[in-house]
Amino acid sequence: MDSIEAIILGIIQGFTEFLPVSSSGHLEIGKAILGDTSVPEESLLFTVVLHFATALSTLVVFRKDVWELLSGLLKFKWNSETKFSLKIIISMLPAVIIGLLFEEQLEAFFGGNIAFVGAMLIVTAVLLFLADRSKNTGKKVSYKNAFIIGISQAIAMLPGISRSGATISTSVLLGNDKSKAARFSFLMVVPLIFGKIGKDIIGGELTTDAINFSTLGLGFIAAFISGLVACTWMISLVKKSKLIYFAIYCLVVGIIAISVGLYN
Repeated sequence: MDSIEAIILGIIQGFTEFLPVSSSGHLEIGKAILGDTSVPEESLLFTVVLHFATALSTLVVFRKDVWELLSGLLKFKWNSETKFSLKIIISMLPAVIIGLLFEEQLEAFFGGNIAFVGAMLIVTAVLLFLADRSKNTGKKVSYKNAFIIGISQAIAMLPGISRSGATISTSVLLGNDKSKAARFSFLMVVPLIFGKIGKDIIGGELTTDAINFSTLGLGFIAAFISGLVACTWMISLVKKSKLIYFAIYCLVVGIIAISVGLYN
């Protein structure tokens, strides 16, 4: 993978991380188009680091929310910030369990099988369509909701299933307010991304033998900058309830991906 390809994939990651169209699915399609020959482990590592860049952009966009959460937690009281943080922890459990128990199986999906990615994009399209038809409410995410949304996040570890699309759609279908659903969806993934990077470092996966740091750095910067733009834009789009357009997009791209994958 050269520098130009890394930047292109970084931009794809930055924009598609927050839009409900599956960043991992688009990255796999992008790699297939660009002829990326990375083995699944290296390909997945590049994907994870780009997710790390967008996790940082999430912290920048939601810096006030993050600061309020940290300030509330440091008071060591059973306040709204502590309750919200507990919901975040609950939502992480399914993805952590699945990630630890089936890590090798998940890595195998990141090998350029765009027909599979296309099928998962169609699943995302169905979720978005159903969520778009749901009425908006003022309901907050409950503890039970947090766990169910967490299951959706775990399923979204498959390329083609949009993490934000699956979690926001699940939350909305459970009757939660769309703006609150989007906020919860974006914040719940941040600890998982940092945890994954920490695990890779401790496990020795981030070595000079596995990746090209200069190329990875360019992808990281591209993903971070485009992520800032996309996150801000997505918050506005969710409030306006425009998920149907993303459903149509995922359906079209999914059909194309399946067709190309089967043809090749």
